[in-house]
Amino acid sequence: MLQIRSFRPDDREAWEPLWQGYLTFYKSSLPAEVTQTTWRRLNDPAEPMHGLAALLDGRIVGIVHYLYHRSTWTMGDYCYLQDLFTAEEARGRGVGRALIEAVYERAKADGASRVYWLTHETNTSAQALYDKVASRSGFIQYRHLLG
Repeated sequence: MLQIRSFRPDDREAWEPLWQGYLTFYKSSLPAEVTQTTWRRLNDPAEPMHGLAALLDGRIVGIVHYLYHRSTWTMGDYCYLQDLFTAEEARGRGVGRALIEAVYERAKADGASRVYWLTHETNTSAQALYDKVASRSGFIQYRHLLG
């Protein structure tokens, strides 16, 4: 049975391998200090950053991180679904969809007017799911790193 719940401080040991799997998938790495700060933020009620765990048979097999921010276009905040990752053995079992839908529910309850996210253009397996649960905006992301 699939269960979705907020992270708890004692989830760190189960969360980190999934977080590292997400980073590896995108050929990225981060200093331990950034991972520590991310975990602290995900568990701090004063932060606009949140996380959910997907559990199968009591074991965390998926994670999602999301955060709220203001918009000049709406009264309510937007919700940015920043990171979504499932363990390989849990893929194809509805974990990703359940995590996205749980973010939808929480964002709506918190008064957000939109949930949105990005994925890499080569991530076609994720896009197969995303095309079922959301619509493409048509916007292209530009960025400039500051450091």
